[in-house]
Amino acid sequence: MRPPLLPALLLATGLLSTPAVLGADERPRLVLTIVVDQMRYDYLSRFREEFSTGLQRLLDEGAVFTNAHYEAAPTVTAVGHATILSGAPPALSGIAGNAFFDRSAGRQVQSITDPEVTALGEDATGASPRRLAVSTVGDELRLSGKGGKVFGVSMKDRSAILPAGRAADGAYWFGDKGTIVSSSWYFPALPQWVLDYNATRPTARFSGTEWAGLQLPALDDENFHARLDETALADALVLEFALLLMEQEDLGTDARTDLLSVSFSATDELGHSHGIDVPQTRAMMQSVDAHIGRLIDAARQRAGRNGLLVVFTGDHGVARRPEDNAADGLPGGRYDARDERRAVEDALDAAFGPGNYVIGFGEMSIYLNHAPYADSDAATRPATPSRAAMEQVAAATLRQMPNVARVYTRSELESPLFAGDRIDQRVRNGFNTLNSGDVIVVHEPGWMNRPAGTTHGSPYNFDSHVPLIFWGHSSLIRPGRYPTQAAIHDIAPTLATLLGIATPSGSIGRVLQEMLP
Repeated sequence: MRPPLLPALLLATGLLSTPAVLGADERPRLVLTIVVDQMRYDYLSRFREEFSTGLQRLLDEGAVFTNAHYEAAPTVTAVGHATILSGAPPALSGIAGNAFFDRSAGRQVQSITDPEVTALGEDATGASPRRLAVSTVGDELRLSGKGGKVFGVSMKDRSAILPAGRAADGAYWFGDKGTIVSSSWYFPALPQWVLDYNATRPTARFSGTEWAGLQLPALDDENFHARLDETALADALVLEFALLLMEQEDLGTDARTDLLSVSFSATDELGHSHGIDVPQTRAMMQSVDAHIGRLIDAARQRAGRNGLLVVFTGDHGVARRPEDNAADGLPGGRYDARDERRAVEDALDAAFGPGNYVIGFGEMSIYLNHAPYADSDAATRPATPSRAAMEQVAAATLRQMPNVARVYTRSELESPLFAGDRIDQRVRNGFNTLNSGDVIVVHEPGWMNRPAGTTHGSPYNFDSHVPLIFWGHSSLIRPGRYPTQAAIHDIAPTLATLLGIATPSGSIGRVLQEMLP
């Protein structure tokens, strides 16, 4: 049984009034969802003077929510992309992180790993939305009879698959060899136009080139594609393929509403490797602005100004590098999670005797072995401790570790009496009874388990605060700046209302009625 969700979020789903349902001739012909990976909200103000096309248009003409957050942690790519068009936090969506420990399989799995399907385009592990336990806007659009085609495109597999949903017509991403990959979940073979695109060797043109001071190796270098992903050239490929898809699939040209989710990933790759306080961040935002401008122009040409509805957001924010914080006199640092694991294992050994107590990790989670003793030791082993007893020992140990701010146990998070502040509730909303661990650790702000660069995942505002902008005809949205509290899980119910379809099954959000005309 799943634990109850944040009461305030459930109460927020009640509306003071119900917006009018649009007629068939007023509904958008194309819904374009644009996501920028690792897009902090303050990038919009920090680099505002650099914008001249896409982001400028969204900021000047859109409904801009200045206080939009993810109300669940971990704040990572899979969780964000699963939330945007489902309105469901991990507690309901089943997507507990980019990766988590699958107890039934006895191993770590990716959120989109699926051995029952086949990768198309490259020799890779199968991927699908099978682990997504809720519907999306695209799914409900298809079920309503009002929807046309639904697609997802990204550099990353999870960023293409999860927003599109389980009933999508397709999801496409770039594989390790730099060509487009998809899954037999959607179709038995790649369409011919995709094969033709792959035959052009799309990444080869960037062999040995330079972007914003970052020099790429030659195409045959094993690090070429990883380095390419850190540049805006990777986003240019995503844009190129998204434009081709719109043309080949004829999106936005008839009365049925098509949906296309496009996620740009290079900002995330750059930030992880180099931090955010580098000159390339400014160059990246300039490129994001230009890419979004071209994408909106192409979508508007197909669907018309009145027929296009755009939603822009990020999948999570990011912390500054601890070294940059230290230079400015701010707190933060680096720790080694292996120290915490050893401390937990030693404490459990001391409390209950030698055993195999820790079996996995995932984002903020530690997974305990509920059967820690080998069967061969049945005659001499002590009685198996209860799960709650192991949790208590592990939690007490972690609370004594340096720079640990809060520790939560499965027993606490499953309790209907659990309550707390906003940080506590974000952890609660991010806890999935099937896929999350037994002990959840939150470190002090600015502390990270990463030897270099920076990362994200915490429930703190620098990771949760992202842009949220709706852009469309005046019959759909009312432009302006909205400082009211908003959540990313509000996107799905708001789109459902605008499109006159059912709200996705796991949505806990409210309709952002303040922007509706």
